Formats: sequence, structure tokens, C-alpha cells
Amino acid sequence: MATIYLVRHGQASFGKENYDQLSSTGWEQGRVLGRWLAGKVEPAAIFGGDLERHRETVEAIATGYGAKLPDMQVVPGFNEFDHTTVVARYRPEWSDRAVMARDLKAFPKPAKAFQEAFVHAVHRWASGEYDHEYEESWPDFKARVLAAFEEMIEYADGGDVLVATSGGPISVIAQHLLGLDDARALGLNEVIANTSVSRVLYSGPRRSLAVFNNYSHLEADDPALVTFR
Repeated sequence: MATIYLVRHGQASFGKENYDQLSSTGWEQGRVLGRWLAGKVEPAAIFGGDLERHRETVEAIATGYGAKLPDMQVVPGFNEFDHTTVVARYRPEWSDRAVMARDLKAFPKPAKAFQEAFVHAVHRWASGEYDHEYEESWPDFKARVLAAFEEMIEYADGGDVLVATSGGPISVIAQHLLGLDDARALGLNEVIANTSVSRVLYSGPRRSLAVFNNYSHLEADDPALVTFR
């Protein structure tokens, strides 16, 4: 059987003008993962969404890997859902970044406060009660991710593949393979670490989730590198 390595991108730049780029920690997470993959994994192909954090994660992995890797092929179906819109529909005033920053500064732990609001916002989006407010509904997002997943497998033609993506797509793929309900899938999304690796074994029509959310490479190098946002 061949293996698909689903990699969540490195830590992005939360609170910065351009969120869609890796932080310095995100770059180091990618380099650590690359060193961990070296000598263990030789992907026949690499895929990713068209987000900057996906591309930069592959660049960081390649730096740590130390040998030539295939060029990343862009499949937009592996993009994350539009988290900015999802949060803004839950907290309309937060469509103004300055207002969101001001509100979060009032909390002792701004990142934790944002995470709690984000979880509520995602559950609102996935509830199905407000689909008319979103350009992409939760069912549409799932269908888009799974179509990209199958397209990638068809192209891979039995080879090992590395996919740089985000927590949302990884949780959707895990949900599909394990037969989970939406609540459990959303719960998975909350715990996927940056540059964690989930492994899917495939052969013909068979797909099996073998490993989920492994970030032991970060723990072994420096536990402080373990981040979830």
C-alpha cells in the first residue's frame, strides 16, 4: 500500500497584517519536519492548496530535508475554509481588524479568547442554519476537499504523496475515512497541531487512516515548537 502524508501548515502569522504567511516559529516547524522526513519518506509527488502558508511550509520542509523534493502541485481544493468570513458572520464587528485587536486585548489571554470565539463561529457555520450567509457552506467545503483528495490519489497512481494543507481539510478527510459525525469532525479540527502529520494508506479503492495528528518530531526537537494556532 502507498502512503499519503497530510501535513498541516506551520504556524501562520496570527494578528499580523498578512496572516497567510509563516511566523518564524512556523518556518522552524517546517524545517524540523523536513529533517524528520529525511531518510524515511521519499514522496513521488507533493500537493498543496494555493495559500501562501502551504507553499512556505513545503519550502521550509525542503530546507530541512536537505535533498531534492518534487515541486508542489497546486490543488485549490486543499485550501482551508474562509475563516475570516466565518468569524465575521459570528462577530460582525470583527470584520474590522482594529476592533477585533482592541477587543482581544481586553482578555488576559487574547489567543485563547480568539480560539473560543473561533470554535463558536465554526459551529455556527457548520450548523446548516445560516448557509445563506456564506459563500461556501460546510457541506460544500467537505465536498470540495474530498474531490481534491480523490483527484490527488488518481494522479499519484500508487505512489507516496505529501500534501501541505490545513486543519479543516485534514479533519474532513479523517471524518470521511472514520465515518464520524460533524461534531466529532469539528472536534478533531481543534486539536490538529502545526506541521503535524496524518497518514492515509491507500491501494485501489481502499483508504485507511493509519496515523492522525502526529507531532512527535516537534516534541523531540523542542516542545516549545508545538502550536495549534
